[in-house]
Amino acid sequence: MRIAVLNDAGGGEPRVAATPETVKKFTGLGATVAVETGAGTQAGLSDADFEEAGAEIAPTRAAAVSGAEAILAVRAPEAATLAGAARGAIVCGILNPMQARDTLDAYANAGLTAMAMEFMPRITRAQSMDVLSSQSNLAGYKSVLDAAAEYGRAFPMMMTAAGTISAAKVFVMGVGVAGLQAIATARRLGAQVSATDVRAATREQIESLGAKAIFVEDVAGIEGEGTGGYASEMSEEYKAAQAKLVSDHIAKQDIVITTALIPGRPAPRLVSDAQLQSMKPGSVLVDLAVEQGGNVEGAQAGEIVRVHGVRIIGHRNVPGRLAEVASQLYARNLWNFLSAFWDKEANTLVWPDDDEIVQGVRVTHGGTVGNARLDA
Repeated sequence: MRIAVLNDAGGGEPRVAATPETVKKFTGLGATVAVETGAGTQAGLSDADFEEAGAEIAPTRAAAVSGAEAILAVRAPEAATLAGAARGAIVCGILNPMQARDTLDAYANAGLTAMAMEFMPRITRAQSMDVLSSQSNLAGYKSVLDAAAEYGRAFPMMMTAAGTISAAKVFVMGVGVAGLQAIATARRLGAQVSATDVRAATREQIESLGAKAIFVEDVAGIEGEGTGGYASEMSEEYKAAQAKLVSDHIAKQDIVITTALIPGRPAPRLVSDAQLQSMKPGSVLVDLAVEQGGNVEGAQAGEIVRVHGVRIIGHRNVPGRLAEVASQLYARNLWNFLSAFWDKEANTLVWPDDDEIVQGVRVTHGGTVGNARLDA
């Protein structure tokens, strides 16, 4: 079996879908791995590193995908660039299926089977395959470092001969994987941390990390828990109560990190222009949802802007800002996924139609586009 690893750098993606570690594992199964030249350069991995691990270095994408039965990428490659792959070849990557129907149609027309890794079910068996968790964990960590770089003061309380410096106040909005890591990182740096989420079940998680939980009270029957552990949209009553709570709290904060996303929908607006005006000049906001429309009014994707004296950080592809370690984790996610469906006797991949993971991630198959989450 031939596995192709693509170079995503041309699209501005520094991560790579395989590492020498996972190449060795694939070749150990009996697969042939072809890595498009330069695929790992921006993640600190040279062609020589891959070659030493047993990969073939392909001079072009066409050479890499020629005859490939599995194609590994970070971002969704254009179907036209995959001509020459085996009929029915699988394409694994973060494919953005809800916003890229044209791409899925092209895969289906080309006879490719597309596996959208961000659709991985959040079940115990799939935890090691969950790319959203692995990459969001890094995004949460990096968001705090990015905030610290822009913030004009130190994070911890410091007692010096010249006087005491107060600890920075950090408020995390959205307590998924990224939010929890942001809380933990800010706490390690010595900040005074608080956090909120629409899911009532996260209160215990927040407090277990030593942060203060900020929650709307006395709004009955609203738990905010959607399918698969993701947040769901809130009632107007809840939104109004949350807006008032946040407005009162945010004015006292030095740093705010927003992480809220709803799968398949624009990111919810959490911080308004009026709330920005209430913050102290020199405060910093990091909007991790900026590529999906943003949680913060005035945030600009790919830019750091100043609004009412407040810096709003809107970096794109935050996990890619830690490309080497992000690639390591992503590559392991893919290895865990593919190896779970490897038939050792046939030396190939087998995809049972009734498997919960296959049903969750497969978005094109047999010339058609189809997935429960796309059809919902």
